[in-house]
Amino acid sequence: MKFTAKKINMFLLFNLPSAFIAGVRVKEIMEDTSIVKVKYKWINKNPFKSIFWAVQGMASELSTGILVMREISRSNKKISMLVTNMQGVFTKKAIGKIHFICNDGEIIKEAIRKAIETGEGQVVRVVSEGINEEGISVSKFSYEWSLKVKS
Repeated sequence: MKFTAKKINMFLLFNLPSAFIAGVRVKEIMEDTSIVKVKYKWINKNPFKSIFWAVQGMASELSTGILVMREISRSNKKISMLVTNMQGVFTKKAIGKIHFICNDGEIIKEAIRKAIETGEGQVVRVVSEGINEEGISVSKFSYEWSLKVKS
């Protein structure tokens, strides 16, 4: 699969429908960065009039996961990927449009290269930060992805 925002958003519709329905969308995929957006609306709100934490988690995980998926695809190897740990910090109400940005493509490339080279599983820690329309951080998520070449 070609890794474009449009193709990943179609992937969401069929494979992660809850994220799609909640309004999670890939905005941009660059070499080492991905941006996923979500807008506050009725379907993804919490009782405190902000985006529900789990919706922020879906958007942030996707921003890291699409970089992992793309690098696995580029490697032409069968590599399993699994989130083994996640932490989230919430610093401001998530209202309006929130962009989740992951800039850890280079770290992901290195972990996949090492997994292929050594044949040993690798764990890579990556971060996605949610930024509101004013440029202020509303949340920050850290994910540990386990990567292992399949035999």
